[in-house]
Amino acid sequence: MYDILIIGGGPAGLTAAVYAGRAEKSALVIEKDAFGGQITHSPRVENIPGFVSLSGNEFAEKLVDQAIAQGAEFESGEVTELRRDPETGLFTAVTEFGEYEGRAVIIASGAKHRELGLAREHEIEGVSYCAVCDGAFYKGMEVGVVGGGNSALQEAVLLSGLCKKVTIFQDLPALTGEKKLQEELSEKDNVEVICGVHGTELLGDRELTGVVLRKLDGSGTAEIPLQGLFVAIGLLPQNEPFADYIDLNPWGYADSDESCVTKTPGVFAAGDCRSKRIRQVTTAAADGAVAALKAIDFTEGRG
Repeated sequence: MYDILIIGGGPAGLTAAVYAGRAEKSALVIEKDAFGGQITHSPRVENIPGFVSLSGNEFAEKLVDQAIAQGAEFESGEVTELRRDPETGLFTAVTEFGEYEGRAVIIASGAKHRELGLAREHEIEGVSYCAVCDGAFYKGMEVGVVGGGNSALQEAVLLSGLCKKVTIFQDLPALTGEKKLQEELSEKDNVEVICGVHGTELLGDRELTGVVLRKLDGSGTAEIPLQGLFVAIGLLPQNEPFADYIDLNPWGYADSDESCVTKTPGVFAAGDCRSKRIRQVTTAAADGAVAALKAIDFTEGRG
């Protein structure tokens, strides 16, 4: 039995664990992938207060260590079901490895990579969703990056130091990432940006040899030779198992405001899984703090 079950071990969930521990509440963090969440895929992070620059992995390790120091416990596994006992009001998180009970729940389940939806996307070798994970395999090769936001531009910066050429494909008229990242890429002579296009086909048999792009102005298609394609076109929230306890907006995000409360007393939503305009590591951590304080109040009969 725990005071607070925290579903998701990204910045929101780990920050919540730190706050729970400081209030002398027992907390269990359940994470299905890597503790640290999406931030672990960032090779360099420069917008975290107190750090000029560090890798996402370094930041995640510091957060995990901090949560452990405050007494948090950790379990690996995917929460497939959340139950609430109508008599006791206690919650049970069900995973493939076991069941865990708690007095309150913080859903910080984050989001997963959005896919292109093209034929053979998972079959052909050469399509990746993580430059940190797979970039080294394409050293000296020509690769593409799909997307124009911060994540895509960060991927392109990393790949530009490894690959012969990096081509960025964006289906909007212009890139949407931070100006600083755009300026950094504009100074690299092995980076090309193509806007106003949409990928329609992956070329190659077993291994990727290129991509077919359709021009959104209707002027035709073009084949771009590539040996690797990195997809960074956004995220999909992971809230399906909790739909009975939280309202979801049309895009699947938890329909909760800055208070992080949900329609179910004792259940709170924090981080990238929550409906919000700005999704940054700092806003996720802020959510974790707010949700934890709300959960603490709930366990003490004040919320």
